Amino acid sequence: MPARPIIRFPDPLLRAACAPVAVFDDDLRSLAGDLLDTMRAAPGVGITGPHIGILKRIVVIELSREDGVRTYINPEILWSSQETMRHTEGSVSMPGATEEIVRPKSIRFRYQDVAGDRHEAEAHDFLAVCIQHEIDQLDGIFWLQRLSKLKRDRLVRKWEKMRD
Repeated sequence: MPARPIIRFPDPLLRAACAPVAVFDDDLRSLAGDLLDTMRAAPGVGITGPHIGILKRIVVIELSREDGVRTYINPEILWSSQETMRHTEGSVSMPGATEEIVRPKSIRFRYQDVAGDRHEAEAHDFLAVCIQHEIDQLDGIFWLQRLSKLKRDRLVRKWEKMRD
């Protein structure tokens, strides 16, 4: 399955909310495979449909090869812990740009797999941060929006210089 071109910041598609996936077929499985190949080529640990211009609620995460690939269709957070953690985040759509973000340390979430079966799960620490980051993307919230205006403006200026 081929790696696809990644949409780059500040493309407006990165701020668009995604439609739920309604059809669970070979095209969806193919899309999940393309997302995995694209994420590995980037490289990254998480990717969504919008990163390649497809506004569907699909997330692929691979924290490590040993840990395995996780594919979440139509994910939604059901509960978030009061306890938070700081983590350096970035995006395959903005390579080289990173900043610390504070997010809940644990979550409970619901999703479907590529066959359409429904699941609930809990995630903690780095996996929880990754899932929240990717669900934000599906909701049209690019990770920069989680930063203060000062940090966001500084990072965007740095990003623009890196691209020149």
